[in-house]
Amino acid sequence: MPNQSTSLDLTFQALADPARRKMLERLSRGPAAVSELALPLTMSLPAVLQHLTVLETAGLVTSAKTGRVRTCQIAGPALAEALGWLDARRAEWEARFDRLEAYLNELKEGDSNG
Repeated sequence: MPNQSTSLDLTFQALADPARRKMLERLSRGPAAVSELALPLTMSLPAVLQHLTVLETAGLVTSAKTGRVRTCQIAGPALAEALGWLDARRAEWEARFDRLEAYLNELKEGDSNG
């Protein structure tokens, strides 16, 4: 479990930045060159590369260099792990809300019977 926690920490840290989320949104449509990822961002190319390093370290993105062009694409496993964690939390809360609803219905029925 400690490795999963560290992996999730890196994933959520990477997702915390709007620029990195914007890059991932673009990459969700398919691979893209670093220069293409940098176009809509108001930052220098070195800053874009730093953000990409964070995404790669978190396992959210992979990149390959062909000649002078570095192309990035989404790597699924880290994102799938984060989604699994979020789904588990959602399931817990839904179960709690279901129990609360049942309890409130019991109270309501008690009020109308008494």
